[in-house]
Amino acid sequence: MIDFIVNKESCTLCGECMIDCPARIITPAEDGYPVIVPEKEETCYRCQHCLAICPTGSVSILGHNPSGSCLLQGAYPDSDALETLIRGRRSVRRFQPDNLDPALFQKLLDVAWQAPTGVNSRQVRFTVLDSHDKVAQLRDEVMAGLTRLVNSNTLPEKMGFFANFVSIWEKHRADIIFRDAPHLLIATAPQHVASPIQDCMIALASFDLFAQANGVGTLWNGLAKWAINDILPETRHRLGIPDDHLFGYAMVFGKPAVHYARTVQHGPALVYRALEGGATEAGETQK
Repeated sequence: MIDFIVNKESCTLCGECMIDCPARIITPAEDGYPVIVPEKEETCYRCQHCLAICPTGSVSILGHNPSGSCLLQGAYPDSDALETLIRGRRSVRRFQPDNLDPALFQKLLDVAWQAPTGVNSRQVRFTVLDSHDKVAQLRDEVMAGLTRLVNSNTLPEKMGFFANFVSIWEKHRADIIFRDAPHLLIATAPQHVASPIQDCMIALASFDLFAQANGVGTLWNGLAKWAINDILPETRHRLGIPDDHLFGYAMVFGKPAVHYARTVQHGPALVYRALEGGATEAGETQK
């Protein structure tokens, strides 16, 4: 049951929910009010477009009522602020050791999980280490595993550069892989869903921007991903990542110990305008 309910006292029969339904399963009943007939319920995408688009808040679905949603009008950040956030976010490699406030930690995850997924599968799984001590414990286990591989000369050939990280760790106790961050986030998704890797990356990108907007530093961590998933796959099991999940990516985060003063200056965008007569790179037109 998807519990599609229309409040007939406030519904204006505008038809927006019917027009906007991606599955096209909302139809008018004999009295004109929107309805989803039982035989079509199983094809519902569970996207909640009907709830979101209703101007009078008359549609409820999946047990969700409009009163539990945020109103959008006037609530979006202005475009200049959003541009500055995108241009100004930096990869952070210096963190304070303090753990984030648990409420903020959970909010970051909850908001990031709103990110779109292919066919609205909503199967991205966040594996997290929620304290500096836990990340340090994982780091020690990973470094011990890497050290064994280095000493036995069994590091994968393409990952030979990890031997340098082991050497730096042994000589200076400098953590090149996890950057001594207080928190670790790994996004995975079942391999059977339509777009598991893409879903994970979109979720992490959403996490990244929302974290930065809350003063939390982040680092997309390919080294941690390789170490955990490719070099020492037993670490996946140690972290409880299901065998049938594809590893999207890893990210460390926490309060930054560095503060940047201004945006950098990348660009212009690398653009190819397709399906235009004589189009070339960067949008130039052949004469």
